[in-house]
Amino acid sequence: MPYQVTYAIDSLDPKPTVETFDTESEAIDWLCDEVARRVDHIVQHSPYMIDESDVEAIVEAEHSLARIERL
Repeated sequence: MPYQVTYAIDSLDPKPTVETFDTESEAIDWLCDEVARRVDHIVQHSPYMIDESDVEAIVEAEHSLARIERL
């Protein structure tokens, strides 16, 4: 059964990224990789020191922008 991942840049993103996968595990793997990539980008380009609690907050915010649906 196919799964669709919708992942927005922010809460007002009019054209979020939409990917379709054959299995739930493929969808989850892609989402985890994409969240890690975005979090790493934010951390690497931040002009401020970011501690572990900040990273956890960023990860939580990124996950709130994603949705996995069974088609």
